[in-house]
Amino acid sequence: MTAPTPYLHLPGTARAALTFYAEVFGGAAQLHTFEEFGRTDGPADAVAHGYLVDGPVALFAADVAGDTPSFKSQGMMLSLLGASAPSDLRTWFAALSEGGEVVDDLQTRAWGATDGQVIDRFGLHWLIGFEGDEG
Repeated sequence: MTAPTPYLHLPGTARAALTFYAEVFGGAAQLHTFEEFGRTDGPADAVAHGYLVDGPVALFAADVAGDTPSFKSQGMMLSLLGASAPSDLRTWFAALSEGGEVVDDLQTRAWGATDGQVIDRFGLHWLIGFEGDEG
């Protein structure tokens, strides 16, 4: 790895979240269960470690067990500014919005760039945008 990668501890939704993100961004979700890791502190089919492969966005996630607190986001966004072609970014924004909350609609700003913010159904706050009038 050459850059920080978010690692989410989710309340039993890691499988659904990683599958969703693989559908949104492309690629696949690689999932390893508690049972595979020899863990007995949660359901055997819970995700002990999962991640996205073969796609443009890097993300890790696991299900929490016991008293471990689950992910909550406040005061942080994941930025996808210029991370792909404008048409991809528009598609990602729309997909992340499904079941989530649009904080600031994807729109062209006074300085010419296009951006918007969405909190997806798993609580991640995304900033998505691009320069120019493509897409």
